[in-house]
Amino acid sequence: MPVLTNDEIDRFLSEREILLRIGVNGLDGFPLVTPIWFIYDDQAVYFTPREKSVWFECLRADARVSLCIDEEGQPYRKILIKGTAELVHDVGEDDKWREMYLSMASRYVPEAGARAYVNNTIKEPRGLYRVNLATSLVKSWRMPVADEDPMGIWHQRYYRPETRF
Repeated sequence: MPVLTNDEIDRFLSEREILLRIGVNGLDGFPLVTPIWFIYDDQAVYFTPREKSVWFECLRADARVSLCIDEEGQPYRKILIKGTAELVHDVGEDDKWREMYLSMASRYVPEAGARAYVNNTIKEPRGLYRVNLATSLVKSWRMPVADEDPMGIWHQRYYRPETRF
């Protein structure tokens, strides 16, 4: 099962239009998974819950998260991150990191649309969280490419001993 190198992880997390799915511990005891925008900078994933979002309330109660960042097309790169989200800027500090928010929005819509989005939602206070990859458990994989063994797509633990290819 091919894994991504650190350089491949950096490149993948810097690509445009790839969503992050964040899993938090719900207040009702059930996992809560939400697809969100993010930005990758200095070996950390940054994201921004709105003040009134349920998952922001969940993060305040328990900062443990699971992040899934993947793509729909081949080579089906996937990165799973288990870690602790750190509140970098709380609600009301939006002006301190608005340029980062504009950069984040620009990853998903053209810059003019990103500016309009930021301006139209400026009265919706947000927090800014970060998950540092260096202090998190990071797993990655992708489909085999080029001359790699095409049967190497799954970890060996998934195959029964009698499996023959």
